[in-house]
Amino acid sequence: MGIVYLDNLRLHAYHGVGELEHHVGNDYVVNVSVEYPIEAACHSDDISDTLNYAILADIVKAEMSIPSKLLEHVAYRIWEAVLSRFPLTKSATIDIKKIAPPFSADCDGAGVRITMQTGR
Repeated sequence: MGIVYLDNLRLHAYHGVGELEHHVGNDYVVNVSVEYPIEAACHSDDISDTLNYAILADIVKAEMSIPSKLLEHVAYRIWEAVLSRFPLTKSATIDIKKIAPPFSADCDGAGVRITMQTGR
């Protein structure tokens, strides 16, 4: 197994429980690490033998573009989309951080991190 990942993918999206967040949006940083069997790619040097991180980025962008109230829901949709596109996935950690959360606190952001595993 190996890990294929996206580090600090920056996006603007429209998630949140407040109406303003659905109209103005917010900036987000997304990190995704996917445990995937990469042994064949190590030998073949063929992109079809691994999890293509460009496709992974497209999955994240597509799911982030669908407004949701909760980041937990968005993270789970990303997990489902990764698993659908790359069924050999063993596990994934998806971290979504809202850069400027709509509450008064001196912080660098707020968000969720989920780790999901298949039964394999």
